[in-house]
Amino acid sequence: MTSPTSPAYPPKPSAGDRIAVISPSSGLPGLFPLPYELGLERLRKEYGLEPVEYPATRTMDSTPQERADDIHAAFADPGIKAVIASIGGDDQITVLPYLDRELIRANPKPFFGMSDNTNLLAFLRTCGIVGFHGGSVMCELGRPGAMHPQTAESLRAALFTSGPYELRPAERWRDIDRDWADPATFDEEPETRPGSGWTWVNPDRVVEGRSWGGCLEILGWLLMADREVARDLSEYDGGVLLLETSEDMPSATEVFSTLRNMGERGLLERFPALLMGRPKTWSFEQPNSPEEAARYAADQRDAVLRAMRAYAPDTTIVFDVDFGHTDPQLVIPYGGTVRVDGPARRITVTY
Repeated sequence: MTSPTSPAYPPKPSAGDRIAVISPSSGLPGLFPLPYELGLERLRKEYGLEPVEYPATRTMDSTPQERADDIHAAFADPGIKAVIASIGGDDQITVLPYLDRELIRANPKPFFGMSDNTNLLAFLRTCGIVGFHGGSVMCELGRPGAMHPQTAESLRAALFTSGPYELRPAERWRDIDRDWADPATFDEEPETRPGSGWTWVNPDRVVEGRSWGGCLEILGWLLMADREVARDLSEYDGGVLLLETSEDMPSATEVFSTLRNMGERGLLERFPALLMGRPKTWSFEQPNSPEEAARYAADQRDAVLRAMRAYAPDTTIVFDVDFGHTDPQLVIPYGGTVRVDGPARRITVTY
């Protein structure tokens, strides 16, 4: 897999433009219409964009070919100015072989998504197109009560502006979900807890480079399938590695093993900076107590540090950056420029 050294930023939409809403992974809008419809309403009213749906957007168990057809239709249509995922899932990797690389490369557009959409973000990067990690319809735009103000501001800047945008630690955050099938979920603001800032390791340098990474579990699958990873690892030299874990809440052992294997492949040493997303520590399947949640987060941090000390001991690491499966979610340009200023304790992205 080859890719250009400098992926290009696609043109941005303007208020009044049409934005494609696709489900490259799971058709959960068909099962949980409440957060989905709320997200569409906010796209219209708060962002001034007109969402356009596709055949598989609300369809569970659509085939990889059907989802690829939606992606192609969205990118090929000159009237569509941006593309956003409804949500993630767990099998988008099966869509990749059906994608027309030349069609998408010839029609670059901003794509917003995260989690399983790491697949499409990595694909776009190898096509030479900067994507945007974050901003799904159901999770961020469909948040109960109102969008988190930091999410809303970051998404607006990523959608409509070009240039530097400084990330800020979350003042308040959450990772406990409520039932999307219950209308009462959307009647009030979800409970949040105070933020504790970022934790820096090796903050002795300034790193500015192109980003790569995403959801750690999905990256592991891509590496196993040998898809959308550069053959020449010098492609990533000087870059900023983005890593975050999903609501599946992988164990510290799994996190370490994946990072160890990335280290053995020679990947970790390529990145002089790592942004580690705040881990999700609660799920419906594993409703941790506050004490259990804190232990899970601490164990994950220890696993990351153990792997990085073994394979990239000098890398600057920033923990608890809000770009993963927690709320708020800051949008990160995928393949775009990220500046990590250790001495100043600042992170700036270029939208």
